[in-house]
Amino acid sequence: MVFYFKARPEAGDYAIFMGLESMRTRSSSNTASPKTFGEPVGNWIPLEWKRLDMFRFHVDKMSSAHVYLRLNKGQTIDDIPEGVLEDCAQLVKANSIQGNKVNNVDVVYTPWQNLKKTASMDVGQVGFHNSKMVRTVRVEKRINEIVNRLKDKVERKPDLKAEREAVNAAERAERKQQLRDKKRREELERLEKERQAELRSYKNLMVAEKMTSNKNIASANKSLQELEEDFM
Repeated sequence: MVFYFKARPEAGDYAIFMGLESMRTRSSSNTASPKTFGEPVGNWIPLEWKRLDMFRFHVDKMSSAHVYLRLNKGQTIDDIPEGVLEDCAQLVKANSIQGNKVNNVDVVYTPWQNLKKTASMDVGQVGFHNSKMVRTVRVEKRINEIVNRLKDKVERKPDLKAEREAVNAAERAERKQQLRDKKRREELERLEKERQAELRSYKNLMVAEKMTSNKNIASANKSLQELEEDFM
């Protein structure tokens, strides 16, 4: 089961969600070191279902729930609005048993595709492919106004595999359309080059010094009478 939250209205339409089991347990099995993220207990989403537009938040070095943020198409980690970032960080802190009791808590977040899972890792641990893609935001204190607003949530059980497959299908369709558009542009460019080459060839034939008028042709060709007179 997953809880879906709405970011502050002025920030726009962003999907923020968190596993129900994670909210109950605060991922108590996780140490949340700077090198790893813990799995939400009972709500781990397989990495093969990861989406490029999703980011994962967790309290650094403490147990906490795991908050996921889905960005809009084309946005990157640097495009997360400040207000949305604050909502996610406050939500993670509020759902950390230890982090909710102290000030100046660090929350780490990274693109979902940056997470990795290997057989050698402990249960509840995930590593990073690239540490440079991990960002940290400091939460000085809990802001009840934000936390209380985020309590307005929707609970549902999504089919994450189906969502992933739908995204894949949409991405494939978009790539095919882009390929068709590219081929069409290339064909139009080819036809335009041929037209320009034909125009240049035609203009070359119409150069003045290479042209002969009817008058010149007439003067250059003697009449039959003139030819007879010359012969005589």
